Amino acid sequence: MAKFVPDAILDEQAAIYATANILHVCSTQPANYAGIAALSLASVALTPGVGNGDFTASNGDTSGRKVTVAAQNAVDVIASGTAGHLVLALTGSSKLLHITTCTGQSLTSGNTVNIPAYDAEMLDVTP
Repeated sequence: MAKFVPDAILDEQAAIYATANILHVCSTQPANYAGIAALSLASVALTPGVGNGDFTASNGDTSGRKVTVAAQNAVDVIASGTAGHLVLALTGSSKLLHITTCTGQSLTSGNTVNIPAYDAEMLDVTP
């Protein structure tokens, strides 16, 4: 018997990612929600919910499903450092929802940064 995860289950995971209401650009990966404060170089409020403007769900590029986080432009940089991670979080519940790496870029406080659209992909299981 093959291994299998229905798309509906992967869509639920995408919907959980899409509950995020803030996106942080961090210098390194935070260990937990409280760790974001010391590592965040820039942040932007997001509109939660799949299809609400900042999140869309679709078939994955390779397999499974994905949620795409919309590009965020002219985000204020609040601390200088080198960007290394993007963190989706849910304020008010202190939850980290998704962390990914990004291309290292030197950021300077007082400037702005453009965050390109990116995907969080949930692959089908392999046999």
